[in-house]
Amino acid sequence: MVPRTIARLTLATLFGHRRGLLLYVLPGVFVALSVLLALTVDDKTGLQPALLQQLGLAVILPLVALVAGTGAIASEIDDGSIVYLLSKPIKRSTIVLTKAFVAIGVVLLLGALPILLAGVVLDSGDVRTAVAFGIGSLVAGIAYVAIFTALSVFSGNAVTVGLIYSLLWESVMGQYVDGAKVLSVQQWSLALISKLTDAPQVESAVKLPIATILLVVVTVGGLTLAVAKLRSLVLSTAE
Repeated sequence: MVPRTIARLTLATLFGHRRGLLLYVLPGVFVALSVLLALTVDDKTGLQPALLQQLGLAVILPLVALVAGTGAIASEIDDGSIVYLLSKPIKRSTIVLTKAFVAIGVVLLLGALPILLAGVVLDSGDVRTAVAFGIGSLVAGIAYVAIFTALSVFSGNAVTVGLIYSLLWESVMGQYVDGAKVLSVQQWSLALISKLTDAPQVESAVKLPIATILLVVVTVGGLTLAVAKLRSLVLSTAE
């Protein structure tokens, strides 16, 4: 019952603030743009994987994950209401994992699924690539949620730092700077996507086995750090 209550409160926090509107606006604009391009562009060769990667995977997904991941816990820390939750006999791991699970669900519904839908709209004859990007987006979204959840606990400026990371590192450095690609969640997910599709435009700077290890390490590491930091917040408050 406790995780269910935490999940319900987290959803209320996510969609009860104005920035929660971004969770609808971002995927909505992306799908609308995809429909517009599908109706107006005559030569769609290479359009589907290019748009899914350069806009969907590199921009829309990390921003949705940022809003979901930071909104799940940062708002409660900022306004001090997290103290009431921490004062209850609830494991800190239960709090973090439940909130992360809710954020991942939001990323699935408003990040990965819109990317899959956009892929089908752009090229209904290549559903395989659309599904590949949908799966890859979900995997990347899980890693992003872990990163932003940890960032929310460690930094009072989680949204600002996360925005810089999303737009500068993942959207720019992770796409165009060779040295930075190795440390990009986007590139790690592209390793999986390229394995699932035969689209020649989809390439990754990281091999799939290494990408898989890095995704697991970042996800587990981020959530572990968040739990550890949340425990120290309790100690600091008690002192």
